[in-house]
Amino acid sequence: MNEYFLLPLASLPFPNINPILIQIGPLAVHWYGIGYIVGILFAWWYAKRLAANPKLWPDGVLPMKPEDLDDFIVWAAVGVVLGGRTGYVLFYDLARYIAHPLDIFAVWQGGMSFHGGLLGVILAMTLFSFKRGIRTWSLFDVVAAGVPVGLGLVRVANFINSELWGRPTDVPWAIEFPNGGPFTRHPSQLYEALLEGLVLFVVLRILTHSRLKLKTPRFVGGAFICGYGLSRIFVEFFREPDQQLGYLLGTNWLTMGMILSTPMVLAGIWAMATAKPVKQVQPQAT
Repeated sequence: MNEYFLLPLASLPFPNINPILIQIGPLAVHWYGIGYIVGILFAWWYAKRLAANPKLWPDGVLPMKPEDLDDFIVWAAVGVVLGGRTGYVLFYDLARYIAHPLDIFAVWQGGMSFHGGLLGVILAMTLFSFKRGIRTWSLFDVVAAGVPVGLGLVRVANFINSELWGRPTDVPWAIEFPNGGPFTRHPSQLYEALLEGLVLFVVLRILTHSRLKLKTPRFVGGAFICGYGLSRIFVEFFREPDQQLGYLLGTNWLTMGMILSTPMVLAGIWAMATAKPVKQVQPQAT
């Protein structure tokens, strides 16, 4: 800790944006909630555009109907919220919620896990695709292609909320967060917004439109999973670990985010390596 007091006092000013966008009486609309809503709506709209473009699919055969995605948005929202909350409770603060089980339902206090939300959406996609007779991996591909936009928006909201900030540093763009102690810190939320949001979206856009990888089911979904995992592991080296967990296994670098993201990288590599183009059944000659 002593080395932290040697850090320079100069830093970029924290913008102090009100975390609440609009408040009418007891009703408050937070930037964090707006990030989730806009992210889900964008992923729905973008998935519909991908699914309706015959140039992106084998032999121009569309994988699903537009109304399928209209119905799936409800399933996705439930999967994100239930999975994200359950993941946070289990992975990040289980002892607290065992002691105070009613706090599990206090979602307005914050506490969502991306990894839990991902598992929730995967379960929702699997059940929905079986119900509608849709190829599961193709549904995963079109949904995953638009998810980075929502990830980026939520990370910006984390920055506005002055939460999940980075480790102490003396880089020129360091920021002294109002609740981050007397240290200048990495704005790690913005690092994640850039990598998990903008960069990952551009990469997936190239895969869907330039490389036409939607013709190879699970490649785009695998690229998303792997890309997120790599981005998260990288940023974890700059992000302050959760206070209730700290660093794991007696190290001064290993975090829960790294542990949860490593299987994602491996699963993504497997999905891309084993993905094969769809072979349409050719009609027999008579």
